Amino acid sequence: MPVAGLVGLAVCGLLVLGLATVRVGLLAVMVGVVAAVVPVVVVVAAFLWIDRWEPEPARLLLLSFAWGACVATLSALLVNDTAETVGDLLLGTGQGGTVSALVSAPLVEEAVKAVPVIAVLRRRSHEFDGVVDGIVYAGISAAGFAFTENIYYFGRAFVEQGLGDDLTSGVFAAFVLRGVLSPFAHPLFTVLIGIGVGAVAGSGARVPSLVVPLVAYVGAVLLHALWNAAATLGGAQTFLDVYFLIMVPIFATVALVMVWQRRREQRVIAAALPGMAEAGWIARSEVPLLASLEGRRRWRRQARRESGRGAARAVTAYQAAVTELAFARRWSGDRSGRGRQEELLAVVRQTRAEAVRQAQRGEPDAER
Repeated sequence: MPVAGLVGLAVCGLLVLGLATVRVGLLAVMVGVVAAVVPVVVVVAAFLWIDRWEPEPARLLLLSFAWGACVATLSALLVNDTAETVGDLLLGTGQGGTVSALVSAPLVEEAVKAVPVIAVLRRRSHEFDGVVDGIVYAGISAAGFAFTENIYYFGRAFVEQGLGDDLTSGVFAAFVLRGVLSPFAHPLFTVLIGIGVGAVAGSGARVPSLVVPLVAYVGAVLLHALWNAAATLGGAQTFLDVYFLIMVPIFATVALVMVWQRRREQRVIAAALPGMAEAGWIARSEVPLLASLEGRRRWRRQARRESGRGAARAVTAYQAAVTELAFARRWSGDRSGRGRQEELLAVVRQTRAEAVRQAQRGEPDAER
């Protein structure tokens, strides 16, 4: 990202922090940060687990999180506040909050949270291999958004009721609702868009390139609106009914899709390895080591034990390059696919040579 973009992210972050501090105070913001760290760590860890086979660049994941936490949050805050004001003017005082929760929030928030998914697909299409990538970028961006939003809600709960004497008031109650019962709410909505975009990217089809992501966006908006309606319009029983009868089954279904797609990545890689060995791109003895995450971990541990951290890092880079090449083989039938395959083959050879060089150095003590 250009320097101007990084500066823009930083400015948005400072503005969000400033607005939160003005609304609830610095101490409340600090309490909110502490309380919001726990659920966001769990959510981010879950998406990184999904991304184990073909990890996305850490820089892009960090930028996606920062976009959600800073730019998306600030954009949604400005639009939702405007919608609330307009709603109060047109429908009467007190009605603007409903307009904001049911209309502007779902429409705007799902659009801005999904920006990193579209940006990576358009500008770094070689980093986008399918549904898992769509899930990861969408989920990480939404996790950043939820993190900032939780800071404000936890801070407001602290100002109004303090930490709380039990699980029914104050920060404790807010934490149970947002950090325990629904830490995946925002990611769940946006992941639907990621699945739609990833399905198109992974299929190579041209016709549904707009239809499928648009349908996924509408689905995310409707689910988000239903969630907000249950929380703002219905009572406790309505919220629990929506939560257990609708949200939990949808979450379970999406979780199964994530696990299925993760295993699919493993199958794609395992199926490609023998052909890569036959072509002389990798050694035959490396096929079983590269075909499972446990085999890859053993290889890295052995490299570190025998030759140090530098060797382990080199093996990690080689494994990542082999994975990218395995996915690229699916598109080797056209000119651009063949060109991408040749580029990745060069990277595989380069990283393998570095791994061999590091192993031959055999200096584990100097690396530890």
